[in-house]
Amino acid sequence: MASSTPSEAAKRAKLPSLTGLRFFAALLVFFFHSSLTDSPIPPNAPVNPFADASIADGYATAFGKAGYLGVSFFFVLSGFVLAWASRPGERVTAFLRRRLLKIFPNHVVVFAAAMVLFAGAAVTSVADWLPNLLLIHTWFPQASVNLSVNPPSWSLGSELLFYVLFPLLIVPIRRIRGAALWVWSALMVVGMVAVQLVSTHLVPDTPKSAITPVSDLQFWFGYLLPLGRVFEFALGILLARVVLAGLWPRRVGFGAALVLTVLGYAAALVAPFQYGFVVATIVPVAALIGATANADVQGRATFLRSRPMVWLGEVSFGFYLVQGVTIFYLRSLLGEQTYSVPVALLVIAGFFCTSLLGGWLLFRFVEMPMMRRFGRGRPRTRQVPDPVTEPYENPAPVPVTTGGRTGR
Repeated sequence: MASSTPSEAAKRAKLPSLTGLRFFAALLVFFFHSSLTDSPIPPNAPVNPFADASIADGYATAFGKAGYLGVSFFFVLSGFVLAWASRPGERVTAFLRRRLLKIFPNHVVVFAAAMVLFAGAAVTSVADWLPNLLLIHTWFPQASVNLSVNPPSWSLGSELLFYVLFPLLIVPIRRIRGAALWVWSALMVVGMVAVQLVSTHLVPDTPKSAITPVSDLQFWFGYLLPLGRVFEFALGILLARVVLAGLWPRRVGFGAALVLTVLGYAAALVAPFQYGFVVATIVPVAALIGATANADVQGRATFLRSRPMVWLGEVSFGFYLVQGVTIFYLRSLLGEQTYSVPVALLVIAGFFCTSLLGGWLLFRFVEMPMMRRFGRGRPRTRQVPDPVTEPYENPAPVPVTTGGRTGR
């Protein structure tokens, strides 16, 4: 049975709980990155700090698909919040300016840090790092390009495509009404399955990747290529329309969606490798985003909308983006040494605190000043504030791949 919440109330609602939820998605990516058996940056030593093999394997297994889940969440969320905040008649140039200001300043700062610390000209050629700087690197099938410089930045290539496509997608999607929204949402899921079928059966499966159980081409086509991720983004737009129309099912609340997400993650752990990227978890991810947004529309109190959680959500993009430096680079300074459980936990806690500090620094001293200075042009008419606080519209953090798993 659909919610009876009037759409006009939905249109006025802010979505602080979705902002708080962002942090947990970024945290999944963090645990994925810290559990990797092979770093994505030379010398590709283990990141996982546990000396006990059984504990190291357990940690790696438990979070082996966490990065994929976090990425998918952020891609669907991007479509959702952009559709939620969108108003007919908004100028495309103004929209694109705000979106580019969200990703490029933070990206350039972390890119520069990575180049200075470990990915400079002596290691990375111009042909590899220039596409990364321009955020077109994930259109290249070569692993030396698509995961170059700061590996977590690969997801920004998809976000850039989403921003370009959004003004084209939102117009026809606004015309979809009623049950047809669910039909189109199902078709987006079918599209995600089709991507993996093509990747599995039509993309060459040799030579095998050094860091995944599939070939480099299969991993690129099935996970990194921006075009294949548009289905998640479009699904997010459709979900926003569902909630705005008051069509979200009452029985699918936050608790039920959370249980479904746990089950979906368990399925991803045992599914064939490529189907753990998106397919196994996409319905739970969609349910979690829709149910959380609907809770805010209904005015229900959740811990996710508390001030600390909203702050964590605000810094989650930076928290994600700096992990190439704060986890991969710092771990490389420690060499291949592994540690007892207490010390390994302290190492992971150190990575976490450093990443959170880096995320806050980016948010406070790069993102917000740039948005305040350049993000608001002179509108011809008064603009309605974004229902989701602007900092929360940061792009999706995404995992990078190594050891048969992908991280941001």
